[in-house]
Amino acid sequence: MTRFILIYGSIAGLVVAGLMVGGMAISNANGSAGSQVFGYLSMLVAMSIIFVAVKRYRDTKLGGVIKFWPAFGLGAGIALLASLFYVFAWEIYFNSTGGAWVEVYVEQIRTQYAEQGRSAEEIDAYLAETQSMMELYRNWWFRMPITLTEILPVGLLVGLISAAILRNPGVLPRRV
Repeated sequence: MTRFILIYGSIAGLVVAGLMVGGMAISNANGSAGSQVFGYLSMLVAMSIIFVAVKRYRDTKLGGVIKFWPAFGLGAGIALLASLFYVFAWEIYFNSTGGAWVEVYVEQIRTQYAEQGRSAEEIDAYLAETQSMMELYRNWWFRMPITLTEILPVGLLVGLISAAILRNPGVLPRRV
């Protein structure tokens, strides 16, 4: 099972890290409209490799039958490894840009709230609160767990669904 976690977790991790960096490059060029939707869709696409891995493990190693908990364990292991790839890719991106993402994010909030017609006092109050959060975000010990919580739940959910579906040997049965 460890071999499957390492292989498929690395594949999913490379896919999600590549899509994240590519998405950041595109959103920086075009503004961030739709970047959260693209981000979570790319996570879902990368984590769909969990389904493939569980099915392949079930068919090649277990003769076409797998129980729920081993299937979920395999999916969780792949999700964790892929999530670590994502976190380290974000750390590399964040540090290579000198943390410029923070200023861009705060400025986007200011522009968005101004376009919505909010008062200057309301914008300043929210930005003061956001600034204190962004100061914490500049520290890796705060940033890394937050980044992990962006993607890990997506992977665990895909692992849960994959385990629930593939525990039934009648679903996508093994070909002989």
